[in-house]
Amino acid sequence: MTEKSKRPPFAVELAGILPALEGYVPVNMQEADLPRFRQLSSVTREDLIGDAPVDCVDHVIPGFDGAEIIVSVISRADHKTAGPGIYHVHGGGMVMANRFAGARALVDWAIKYDAVCVSVEYRLAPEFPAPVPVEDCYAGLQWMAANAAMLGFDPDRLLIFGGSGGGGLSAGATLLARDRGGPPLLGQLLQCPMIDDRDCTASSRQYEGVGVWDRTSNNTAWKMILGERCGAADVSPYSAPARATDLSGLPPTFIDVGAAEVFRDEDVAYASAIWAAGGDCELHVWSGAFHGFYDIAPQSRQAQACLVAREAWLDRLLHP
Repeated sequence: MTEKSKRPPFAVELAGILPALEGYVPVNMQEADLPRFRQLSSVTREDLIGDAPVDCVDHVIPGFDGAEIIVSVISRADHKTAGPGIYHVHGGGMVMANRFAGARALVDWAIKYDAVCVSVEYRLAPEFPAPVPVEDCYAGLQWMAANAAMLGFDPDRLLIFGGSGGGGLSAGATLLARDRGGPPLLGQLLQCPMIDDRDCTASSRQYEGVGVWDRTSNNTAWKMILGERCGAADVSPYSAPARATDLSGLPPTFIDVGAAEVFRDEDVAYASAIWAAGGDCELHVWSGAFHGFYDIAPQSRQAQACLVAREAWLDRLLHP
């Protein structure tokens, strides 16, 4: 049997959605397809906020190597008390989407927890290859922590959140914060993070030409991020956190991933490495779930269970 024939199946409820997604999600993506997928993955401020009772304010801040980048600050319209701060890094394989993509949770958390949420518009590969994306993300995290009083949150209750490529960048920024003595983090919330450029796991080979983000798209993105270094021995763990050999000293971590997606095995290995280093990590592998199922099919039973687990972890972290 081939690895493809042995791959875990998609859940029936989610498999029924896949035909309608064809052409709208990055499967078999080549670099020439990037402009179309960038257009499809762009989310507007209005799409994100709607009529929710929150404010969304932009700031231009210093990014990596003297550049300017934008962050958006989302907070409850009646925000007064310094509560938690949540720093968000959007997904899109580090090559597409914008700071409003995948950020609906920020609106919900601003309302529910009276959190101040910051989403960063980091620069994308291939125009800005590694280390620019992760360094921009770290610069935004530093800015948020340094401006806690102005933004109105408690700097001792700052956590980082990202999914997919944003999950990988969140993990990389967390490693940078640890190694550079940067902002202390209460936790890192990583949803189906993209953390390994080496294409060497069983799950990376099982999901080619199927699902939402397949092996070909993943390899295309990593080559745009890392260039000729992709897969080589000298890739930085800040850009590809699965390369890290020391995962000690990290904040409490939440990782979840679909059982039927490319990132499954690298994310399980990352959680295992955190435990091996004596760290605190909660891991969920959702049976039959494709990449990004919680955003694409939020009414599915898998997504509902995923979101309940995510909220329960966040509740315990914010209200120990």
